[in-house]
Amino acid sequence: MLGDWGGLRTKLRDDGVDLQLGYVSEFASNLRGGDATKWDYTDQWTFGSTFDFDKLFGIHDAKFQVSFTSRNGNNLSKNANLGTLQEVQEVYGRGQTWRLTQFWYAQDYFDRILDWKIGRLTIGEDFAAFSCDFQNLTFCGSAPGNVVGDYIFTWPVSQWGTRAKLRLGSFGYAQIGFYDENPKYATSEDAITPRFYPDSKGVLIPVEFAWLPVFGNGKLPGSYKFGAWGDTARVPDVVNEDNTVTADNPGVEANHERGRFGGYINFQQQITHTDTGNPKGGLNLFLNAVFTDTRTATTDRQIALGAVYTGPFSFRPDDDVALAVGTTHVNDRVANAEGNEDAERQHSEYVFELYYTVRPIRGLQIRPNAQYILDPGGASHNNDAVVLGLKTSANF
Repeated sequence: MLGDWGGLRTKLRDDGVDLQLGYVSEFASNLRGGDATKWDYTDQWTFGSTFDFDKLFGIHDAKFQVSFTSRNGNNLSKNANLGTLQEVQEVYGRGQTWRLTQFWYAQDYFDRILDWKIGRLTIGEDFAAFSCDFQNLTFCGSAPGNVVGDYIFTWPVSQWGTRAKLRLGSFGYAQIGFYDENPKYATSEDAITPRFYPDSKGVLIPVEFAWLPVFGNGKLPGSYKFGAWGDTARVPDVVNEDNTVTADNPGVEANHERGRFGGYINFQQQITHTDTGNPKGGLNLFLNAVFTDTRTATTDRQIALGAVYTGPFSFRPDDDVALAVGTTHVNDRVANAEGNEDAERQHSEYVFELYYTVRPIRGLQIRPNAQYILDPGGASHNNDAVVLGLKTSANF
């Protein structure tokens, strides 16, 4: 949006320095649900730069990325007491504070067949990576972090780790990662520094295999990702031998287990193409599904599917309209644990979201949206919620 700065920006990029400045804001108001009708606003600033080490220092196919984020504002899900499992403003969360979000070195080897990355990484930028165009968290970003966010930290939280990706030509890729596990990464303690926190709990090891076909004479790209993860942490069973929930009761004796695990799929496919000048023009479908182990997870699965149509009008080729449906399920072991009365037992939360995107100028997206949350928190006694929102994204 700020242009080329009289050619300076292009010169910097040609010399190996690519600067980034981004802003996302989200307004939300509940027309129904919760204790009272309220409206809240939250936002995020991102400041970053990519340094091309090939251009700067002659190190072949190497780059360094550093990014800081700042989150501010309030949370409608909490302030209106909507009782939802997933936030209706996805950009809220992980502390309203400054963070070092990216601080990593990456390099390609063997004619770019092997891609290696090391440093402070966000897991979701590599594993189960997905766009964040919707405002409800159910449909935003790397889905595993939505279900087991107590140990899989996604943007803007980073942790020390490394990832190796093997490119399989035009077929796709396979990759594996190793990440330090420590809940302190998600706190505000020294959050702006690349600190390695003591007392690590274990190592998180995700793997992912992707098939990237292109149909329709090169006009219909697809992405089919299959992933799984495991860790080495020693964690308590979410429900103990006395059928008592341990997650929210620190004083309750727990059975300790070693290791957590889960799996996911992330499918995206463009199925139609319109000749509007935008290669994304047409209908795109997606499906995200995450399943976790029921020994240690409070919520054990999430499924989301949706459709995005780009170029709904010939005179608006860059606009898009989207509809998504998703559900997050509460672990039956937790729902049926001792002390949960019939009326309070949780099951699944269902979310529907519709949005329309306007791109009035390059770098700016304005996205009004409407959400309907059925059984917030997976509890039938909670009033269904209707939320109107406005998400604005600006890249400067």
